Amino acid sequence: MDYIDPHIHMVSRVTDDYETLAKMGCRAVSEPAFWAGFDRGSVDGFRDYFRQLTEFEPKRAGWYGIQHYTWLCINAKEAENMQLSREVIAMIPEFLGRPGVLGIGEIGLNKNTRNESTIFLEHLDLAAKTNEQILIHTPHLEDKFKGTRMILDMLCDDRRIDHGRVLVDHVEEHTIRPVLEAGFWAGMTLYPVSKCTPQRAADMVEMYGPDRLLVNSAGDWGPSKPTAVPDFILAMRLRGHPESLIRQVVYENPLKFFRQSRGFEFPPASV
Repeated sequence: MDYIDPHIHMVSRVTDDYETLAKMGCRAVSEPAFWAGFDRGSVDGFRDYFRQLTEFEPKRAGWYGIQHYTWLCINAKEAENMQLSREVIAMIPEFLGRPGVLGIGEIGLNKNTRNESTIFLEHLDLAAKTNEQILIHTPHLEDKFKGTRMILDMLCDDRRIDHGRVLVDHVEEHTIRPVLEAGFWAGMTLYPVSKCTPQRAADMVEMYGPDRLLVNSAGDWGPSKPTAVPDFILAMRLRGHPESLIRQVVYENPLKFFRQSRGFEFPPASV
């Protein structure tokens, strides 16, 4: 079955992973900017990172017939450095018009601090002023519910934000309902250590239906599995769900969400 992985960090993966994804039916990947495992020290470091996301990764994906899209931001884990965060936010518009850039993300909260909230709001302001889609990172483990609630409150307080153009990622059983009830898209992240499993994601599809639900691997430099979306496909098949429903979640829903961005062209021109 063809599928799209709407959240995967391919800069952390070897080229062989692109080949494996292509063999398993992956047609496109969406790569949000994220924390590299260490705090970067300058705006020029981020500029080089954004060049990698917008120039090199699309070519590497294209070698295997996969279309690569990206999102730009400074991650919440680096938001405590307010000066650097603001320098990066001011630099982001240099890249927003490039092919394959879908919007601002993944922004959100990490430890739910005041500085993180301030930088989150400044990202929102940039997205509103430039009419960009938004991809949200919600915190991990014990901070998730509180952080998700804080994020939803900040999103809902800004009347410029179109809820249908926002994807709130890493939802779990205790956070998915308020995300969907507020009119946002919800992303279920399949991760071996935290977040969600294919079986739990299938549970949430059964509980809430397939509308405005996406499933992703968030494959990165830590323990993660870039082929987690096919694991979800198998879990759904083993439960007897029709192919049409599975395809909606793993292929049609990402297309519907991403087509709201001026940077999304599918099928792509040859690389």
